[in-house]
Amino acid sequence: MQSPAASCLRSKEDQIQRGASLRRNLTFGNKKDKIGRQEALGYVSEGSAEEGKEQKEEVEEEAEEAEEEEMEEAYMLPELPHTPLSVMQINKLIEMEVLEEAHLNLLALRQEFQRERARCGEDSPMELSKKEKDLHLLYSELRNKLHAIVRDSNSLPSRNKALLVPVARIIQEEERRGAEPGGLAGSWMTAWREAVGEGVRLKVASVHLDRPEQNVSWMAVHLGLLGKAVVEDLQGVRRELRWSYPPSFQVFSAYVRSYHAAAGRHVMALGLQSTELKDLYALLDWILNRYQSEKIMGSESLQPDMRGESLALLLEDENLTQLRDKFCCRVKEDMRSSLDRVIGLEQEDVWRDGRSPEEEEQLLNAPFHMDIWTTMIGFVKHSGLIDAELKQNIRGGVPAALQLPQASASLDRVPDNLHQQLFCFTHMDGYQDACPDQLDGFRQEAAGLISRLSKALEDQFKDDVQPFLRRMMTRKWLTNDEDFGHLRRRTELLSQHCTLMRSPHDQHLVGRLHYHVVREYVGQLMKNNYSCKNRKHQKAAKKMRLQWRELSNQFENMESAHEWLYAAGDDLSDVLVQKNHEDIKDHLQPLVEHYPDFSRKHLQAVLAFRGPLRVRERQLILQRYEELKQKVGVAGDLSRVLFADMPVTATTDCLSSLPASCLHRLLPGN
Repeated sequence: MQSPAASCLRSKEDQIQRGASLRRNLTFGNKKDKIGRQEALGYVSEGSAEEGKEQKEEVEEEAEEAEEEEMEEAYMLPELPHTPLSVMQINKLIEMEVLEEAHLNLLALRQEFQRERARCGEDSPMELSKKEKDLHLLYSELRNKLHAIVRDSNSLPSRNKALLVPVARIIQEEERRGAEPGGLAGSWMTAWREAVGEGVRLKVASVHLDRPEQNVSWMAVHLGLLGKAVVEDLQGVRRELRWSYPPSFQVFSAYVRSYHAAAGRHVMALGLQSTELKDLYALLDWILNRYQSEKIMGSESLQPDMRGESLALLLEDENLTQLRDKFCCRVKEDMRSSLDRVIGLEQEDVWRDGRSPEEEEQLLNAPFHMDIWTTMIGFVKHSGLIDAELKQNIRGGVPAALQLPQASASLDRVPDNLHQQLFCFTHMDGYQDACPDQLDGFRQEAAGLISRLSKALEDQFKDDVQPFLRRMMTRKWLTNDEDFGHLRRRTELLSQHCTLMRSPHDQHLVGRLHYHVVREYVGQLMKNNYSCKNRKHQKAAKKMRLQWRELSNQFENMESAHEWLYAAGDDLSDVLVQKNHEDIKDHLQPLVEHYPDFSRKHLQAVLAFRGPLRVRERQLILQRYEELKQKVGVAGDLSRVLFADMPVTATTDCLSSLPASCLHRLLPGN
């Protein structure tokens, strides 16, 4: 008679033998003859020893993969034992991972329960309830064991490979018997997918991750390792794990979807703790580009199984939107900071000290506008490398960054180099067309800044030339050219500055200053500062004509659009140079026609500067003026206003102020 220990040992040996037999029965699909396949695949082309070795390794790898055959969908369940093992014995088999033996005994126990339940009907005895509870506990243990095996199968492929075949058959059988009493609630396929997902999550979580303070490139390094881990794991699934399941499991697809979900949750968590622009950039680039590229999901090593599969991470739209918004906000902050640094350096190096820019090809070259442009376009272009939508969002943030408060505030502090600032911004204005739809705000801001800079340069020029213009049409002016020489040189300098400006800003500035010089120069005639005597009016007219032509040539070279101003000096010179009142009357018409706002009081001031006239001669001239005014009427161009707001110093001739109707009676013949 055998001892209890010997009986137990024999029982375990029988279980192991039956398990081996069941594994053979559960695995379907004969393998081809390995020797024949190796001979067929073992050909190596001639070449160097190193090339032959590489080709041999490739052939062996292909042969190893070719040896794997997809598990058949159909299977034949072995005969169930007539008398199932005890609950303790079945539980022990589950712990020992003798899964097929444990499952067959569990099915036999379940059938036993079903028969007893059918006999008892609704009046179930206590023993039946206990058996149902035992079934539930055993099934829970079995599902947990299967979950652990599947979860670790991608991390421990060699250990779990042999176990996956019975795992798959158990799941298939339980799915088929799902409606029968005594089983476990819930889908076994769903539990399998959850186990796959948990294994993938653990794999993702195991990828090395430095702390930001340990490595400035922690994000980029981690994402590189993560992508590598994803590819390697899916290669293992494709090469090994999928052969342990029937086709209906769609193993590769299940792992791909799990990686989409697990990696998606992981990168979103990384996004929450990321604050630096470089880290957010690396993260978004990985999500939107690298993950779907040939580096990871589009890898050649995963083909052709990836065909038909989605390549994108599984992310909720609102989460991705939040990450985009966080990136855009950070870009705009860095953009503003970078621009502040550029402006600060320009303020220190140029504006504060009034230093002139470097010369290049005989032109002033101020690289400030390029610094600003390079800064802005760098942010826009780098964002565009990630995503077109991000590029548009960053473009939209450029106007806010380009408000340039420091540049605007500096106008009052650096009067000596305003033209340098103006050149910078007029050049920069040309870059607006690179972002036509998003930069309306920048256009308005740049236009306002250019306008303020132009006004400052205009005011500076006016202040410079005002003392010289004030001394025109005086006794000193008639005998000395010093003041006009200063005026000419200031105007030449203005011309040099304007050649460095882009159109239309230069034209606007030139037009305003041309008008100012003409108005102030002619305006000196109206101030009654000097009256020519002894035919000095002819000398004055000649000098005025020569100076006028010099000024006109300067503004013509600057391409002033106010061509209508060129005639003023010549028309006035023609009046001044005449010898008698009859000649003056004959030369009034051009002046009245060219400048409809030339008034009676302006003519009186011109006549006063020309020198003494008899009362009757003066009145005849004024009468002719009135006749011409009535004749011209509204035919003149009233939009060309030169004299209307030009002040006139009151004349001392009391009769000159009388209207022509009153003076007509004083003329001969009345």
